[in-house]
Amino acid sequence: MATKKDRILWADDEIDLLKPHILFLQDKGYEIVPVISGKDAIDCCKEETFDIIFLDENMPGLTGLETLAQIKEINPNVPVVMVTKSEEESIMNQAIGNKIADYLIKPVNPHQLLLSIKKNVHKQVIITETTTVGYQQEFGRIGMQINDSLDADEWQELYKKIVYWELELESSQTQMSEMLNMQKREANNAFGKFIKKNYVDWIQNPEKRPLMSPDLFKKKVFPLLDEDEKVFFILIDNFRLDQWRVVKDLLSTYFTFDESLYYSILPTATQYARNAIFSGLMPLQIEKMFPDLWVDEESEEGKNLNESPLIQTQIERFRKKYTFSYNKINDSANGEKLLANISSLSHNQLNVVVLNFVDMLSHARTEMKMIRELAQSEAAYRSLTRSWFQHSTTLELFRRIADKGYKVILTTDHGTIRVTDPLKVIGDKNTNTNLRYKVGKNLNYNPKEVFEIRNPEEVELPSPNLSSKYIFALNESFFAYPNNYNYYVSYYKNTFQHGGISMEEMMIPFITMMPK
Repeated sequence: MATKKDRILWADDEIDLLKPHILFLQDKGYEIVPVISGKDAIDCCKEETFDIIFLDENMPGLTGLETLAQIKEINPNVPVVMVTKSEEESIMNQAIGNKIADYLIKPVNPHQLLLSIKKNVHKQVIITETTTVGYQQEFGRIGMQINDSLDADEWQELYKKIVYWELELESSQTQMSEMLNMQKREANNAFGKFIKKNYVDWIQNPEKRPLMSPDLFKKKVFPLLDEDEKVFFILIDNFRLDQWRVVKDLLSTYFTFDESLYYSILPTATQYARNAIFSGLMPLQIEKMFPDLWVDEESEEGKNLNESPLIQTQIERFRKKYTFSYNKINDSANGEKLLANISSLSHNQLNVVVLNFVDMLSHARTEMKMIRELAQSEAAYRSLTRSWFQHSTTLELFRRIADKGYKVILTTDHGTIRVTDPLKVIGDKNTNTNLRYKVGKNLNYNPKEVFEIRNPEEVELPSPNLSSKYIFALNESFFAYPNNYNYYVSYYKNTFQHGGISMEEMMIPFITMMPK
């Protein structure tokens, strides 16, 4: 594992007594530069570079801690291992505070030294090798599962496994990511067939289906409120399982989690899926029962302006008496305002918060060249999500809720997928603009490439016209019009879109969080 470049500086005033250890490490292929004082160590660091430094704490002249502070000024990134006879807590604390890489108590044995080197110098290489082997072993098992006849729960488990490996392979910087992407496409292909086969049945037989958008309040939120829990229901628009996984550690200081997934209805778009959550109804039922609250595709007004009244209708329909607030956060000013008012929300049993950042990010990524450059890959997209979560008011919001001892349900209305494959579709001027689903009466397309709903009523979707039908894009495809085709395709290729059928859009996080 060691190469010529692995150089070790070892500072100890009794270095002669450490000759056997030095020979052991040299035998393993490391180059050792021995010095007998802190001053010598600092001089060496000014002139040469080292992969790791062993530093005796108790030397005449400059102590190990004083030497450490100066070495960190010269090279803040070199791992320094403190070696000491002392088990004093204050020395340990100071060493840790100065960002030592490791702390060894004398007498040390050669294998302790070797372990410390591997941990601090070769960690990434070892992780990459181990992760690669792990995924190679799992690859065949995942492939077999994709080709099985999976049910709704088994699909969720498979998707969790794929996301797990996606994040593992990304953090270990291995070359296997391409193999996983291929497998994810294969899985999405099979998932599309699964949805085509089962979706109509799910909508027509609610008692047999997995948990879906209209079921969340009735099955998950109301039971908590009935037990006199105070609940914050926080919905992050466009929030996928992988994005949840990369922010989870930021929240683990404040909460414990019960993690699950649920299925978004189609279209996996805010107007349909989020309104279904808040009303507890399918879109067609909303249109029939509350026509003034349903905004159709052709309307110019915003598609999600009626969320608070829809929540009210659901609470009333179930004859509940809960007090609730509805809060929508579109920017940092709104976020600050919510933080300032958080105490005034404490008399409500239910506080609903909609956070729109991730949705704005995916739109901005499509429309702004700079954001597109920043979020070129899935990994970069996740990284931007984490950065927003950490540095906006969002993390502070969760911290304050935990301080007040409230339960939190964190979820989303739908996910999003990076699209790569254009599909030609022709529609009239009234056809909607979404790239992952189309609704209209004169649609021309290849039916083999889409999931088509010729009779919207059978899946509880409104018909803008008598002969309207819906088509949904599968896998990584997106709809493009023949006129201006090449410009359109190059503009939208590799952007993040939602509305159609994929694991990422339909199987989405539902996290119940208990304050610690």
